[in-house]
Amino acid sequence: MKAIEVNGVTKQFGALKVLKGINLTVEQGEIFTLLGENGAGKSTLINILATLSAQDQGTVKILGLDPIKQGNQVRPLIALNAQDTTFDAEFSGLDNLKLIAKLRGIQDIPAAIDRVAQQLDLTEFLSRKVKNYSGGMRRRLDLAMSLLGDAKVIFLDEPTTGVDPKNRLALWQMINAIRDAGKTVFLTTQYLDEADALSDHIGFISDGVIVKYGTPAEIKQRVTATYTMAIDEQKVAQAQTLLNESDISFTLTDAQFNLHAEIAAKALTLMLENSITVLHYDRDEADLESVFLAINDQENTHANY
Repeated sequence: MKAIEVNGVTKQFGALKVLKGINLTVEQGEIFTLLGENGAGKSTLINILATLSAQDQGTVKILGLDPIKQGNQVRPLIALNAQDTTFDAEFSGLDNLKLIAKLRGIQDIPAAIDRVAQQLDLTEFLSRKVKNYSGGMRRRLDLAMSLLGDAKVIFLDEPTTGVDPKNRLALWQMINAIRDAGKTVFLTTQYLDEADALSDHIGFISDGVIVKYGTPAEIKQRVTATYTMAIDEQKVAQAQTLLNESDISFTLTDAQFNLHAEIAAKALTLMLENSITVLHYDRDEADLESVFLAINDQENTHANY
């Protein structure tokens, strides 16, 4: 059974088409990250998956259950950490956690609160009113509230926004621990290094559709690759002449030629045929930022909602 199955899902607000046919599968026990610009449809899709909104067309399954028709069965199985915080600032952190624990029907509330407070380094702050928390502490408390209980699928909508680097790394460790415990994490983030470090699979959403999907390594391999070819400095002028005469495009940095993948092998052959020693020849690995920028270059306009 899949953790999440989405087929042909659309969502429209008035004349504005937000989701235009989303197809997506998330396996149990993995971290899936959805990336995209603001307004691309990330939060809208999460709201549908978390039973907060209904799609116009298409089907959704959470652990084999329909979030609309079987919402009462789905909700105990999921947890949502949304971008908008949900605590009461006049309550203490402990009171907020107790309230959520009661609403979720947790039996041993003190043990559950102690466990999540230790995970997020909140224990010493729980007696304080939330209005006196820093922004990072508020984000950690909101995440702790979402993680109370034994949800099987955890939706984290940009959970590390506003969190300092030290606590961000701590959250990464906790997210990995959730996955290692056999649970599924559906993550959105604005940090591409975060997606690269955490994800088993990544999906890029653009203008309401998933335009790329795969492991981080697979996605980076699909970006138009470049190769770096380094030669002896004394041979640079000769190499330039040979490449120009053969209509091979390149950019040159010091004694390194940067070449598109489709012509790199031809350039290498040309060097070897003319007895020019190649000191280094290798593919430049793309990063997720390159993928993100390439996708955005293809889409000049996005919906805002």
